Amino acid sequence: MPERLSPLLMSILAIGIAILYIPMLVLIGYSFNASALVSVWGGFSTTWYTQLLHNDQILDAAWLSLKIGVVVSTVSVILGTLAAISLVRFKRFRSRLLLTGMVNAPLVMPEIVTGITQLLLFVSMLHLFGWPHRGFMTIVIAHVAFCTAYATITVQSRLQSADRSLEEAAMDLGAGPVRAFVDTTLPGIAPALASSWLLSFTLSLDDLVISSFVSGPGASTLPMVIFSKVKLGVTPDINALASLIICAVGVCVLLAGYLMRRTELQRVRDAQLSEQ
Repeated sequence: MPERLSPLLMSILAIGIAILYIPMLVLIGYSFNASALVSVWGGFSTTWYTQLLHNDQILDAAWLSLKIGVVVSTVSVILGTLAAISLVRFKRFRSRLLLTGMVNAPLVMPEIVTGITQLLLFVSMLHLFGWPHRGFMTIVIAHVAFCTAYATITVQSRLQSADRSLEEAAMDLGAGPVRAFVDTTLPGIAPALASSWLLSFTLSLDDLVISSFVSGPGASTLPMVIFSKVKLGVTPDINALASLIICAVGVCVLLAGYLMRRTELQRVRDAQLSEQ
């Protein structure tokens, strides 16, 4: 008989889930509020969604944040995978301790400190080399600097448990190290790569502090625009925007979870067939 959770544990779990998700449901409900006052229900309406689609400031900021998120997450996964391979496959090399410290430092560094240091770096580079001007490129560089650490940790944990016997067998059959890694190990760590990509994308899309320091004129990300509007009071169009983000993230998480679960089940079946 499978063990059942105790009523106390179930109650604590239910309270935790309610605290997390009930505010989101309330926000989604009030995004359909016809009244311009957030605290007063004026009937059901989709007016604020229509106005949101015609708000060029929010649409431009959302498009900029999406572009930054895609570039940052892709570059972070590539750099993080290379760093994870170096730390897992090569036990002794010069500057290993330095690389480990550089990987772990952004995980514990306050964002405001990271933002200030990045700002000083870009200002100094602009005076010395005339590049980069603060905007899209500086935000990407700053986000990659801290998202790579999360990607490295995620891939490293999966790579440590990967079976190298298949990779060694592929090399015995004539495949080069890179081809053997791509054909055998890479599919096994694909769920970790997908997780690190989604995590990096979320961190980049959500970041406000670092982006505020390193952005320039005409390069306001979506969190920056939302924060500037919320300082003047929450408006119904912000509720509509937040509702769309919640729904989009929820769909992406469910889709990614389904794909990763299917990949893991396929890997388990392949392992069972190889043992027979």
